[in-house]
Amino acid sequence: MNLNKINFFYFIGIGGMGMSSLAKYFHTMGKIVYGHDQNKTFLTKKLEKDGISINYHDNIEILPKWVLSKECLIVYTPAIPNHHKQWIYLKKYSKNIKKRSQVLSLLIENDICIAIGGTHGKTTTCTVLGHILYNVGINVTAFLGGISENYKSNLILNNGLSGTKIFLVEADEFDRSFLYLSPNIACITSFDQDHVDIYPKNESLKKAYITFSNRIKKPYKKIFLCSEESFQSNNAIYFSVLKKENYYSDHLYIKENKWYFDFHTPTEIWRSLPLPIPGLHNLKNVTAALAISDYLKISKEKIRKALFLFKGIQRRYFIHYQSSKKIYIDDYAHHPTEINALINTVKECFPNKKILGIFQPHLFSRTKFFEKSFAKSLEHLDILILLDIYPAREFPINGINSNSLLKKINMKYKEISTLSKVLEKIEKKNFDIILTIGAGDIDSLIFPIKKWLCQRYGSK
Repeated sequence: MNLNKINFFYFIGIGGMGMSSLAKYFHTMGKIVYGHDQNKTFLTKKLEKDGISINYHDNIEILPKWVLSKECLIVYTPAIPNHHKQWIYLKKYSKNIKKRSQVLSLLIENDICIAIGGTHGKTTTCTVLGHILYNVGINVTAFLGGISENYKSNLILNNGLSGTKIFLVEADEFDRSFLYLSPNIACITSFDQDHVDIYPKNESLKKAYITFSNRIKKPYKKIFLCSEESFQSNNAIYFSVLKKENYYSDHLYIKENKWYFDFHTPTEIWRSLPLPIPGLHNLKNVTAALAISDYLKISKEKIRKALFLFKGIQRRYFIHYQSSKKIYIDDYAHHPTEINALINTVKECFPNKKILGIFQPHLFSRTKFFEKSFAKSLEHLDILILLDIYPAREFPINGINSNSLLKKINMKYKEISTLSKVLEKIEKKNFDIILTIGAGDIDSLIFPIKKWLCQRYGSK
């Protein structure tokens, strides 16, 4: 399919992080973009503000007239339920229909593509690298899995410049979407079992990653692999935070509440670089971004400047409130490994503080598979408020719920709450730090928690 001949785009599930960045891109390119989603969110409101029309009712009568023409492409997410009326109708009658991952592969096929994969760390690595490429004046278009605080967007667009065009994307393993991509440079930040509804065994996940690694192509034809967590590859360049590899970081230290580290290239050492997002796990992600940047021959002075200018990523260790009395941090962590990394980092940054964690499990299948691991991770908190499982695309699984998870958590101060009751429960707790943790709609708590903290303890 030639996307240049497509003038109209209709996105089913336009409010998703990946879908919204793609919709915004085509809108910026002068295409007519419409979409559907179930609920109004920060992302859909932003798209509407940019001039994209969105409907919120599953009704075929409200579809635009051009939706079945040859000039229109229907873009959908695998998360759309099979009973969705618009989806059933468009699947049956539309001339052109493709998954988001297929559209992305078509978009990037004739340009240089850098794809960032991995169970953990994709968004952080991709956002840091996109920020560096943008700041040094490279013609980059980056599709992010989170909202960059620098650009207030999940799309970084620098395509008005001359020079080689580079697409930077996240290689998402869910639904095997990353197997549509054939990047010139790939990166795998971590390898850990997840998406158990797609990969019931770890071996099936590893096999998919190996297949992805074999899809890299010339020019470059290189894959950056974390030496601690990845497999072997003939085209690999290795990076690490524990071993002396092609690229590695060490000497991580904290000075005046800011984190710094040394970065080693194959030929030199870059000393005392700022780590813009705290934690050893984020050092690994930043190391990957720096390794690719150095490989692309970007100067260390420009990279250092870009790191100092980096403001963070919403929902990735994002500090929303900090005063002498209280701290509030929000994080997207939805896997036991990620929760462990988050809590350990908070304790390193703020030792001897009492931590209240509010956790929303994401998916019944993930909760079932990792139930014991989730319990162990959450036990590192001082106080826990556990929310109902966020189902996303799934139906309930018999016997798997927040009550069953709570029983396995060995800690004194724990309870279950609905999303609407959280704030009144927080008000009665004795804590120093609040953490909101999860990948569902727990982010709807951010504004009310910030507002309450400001009213009770003063502005930051």
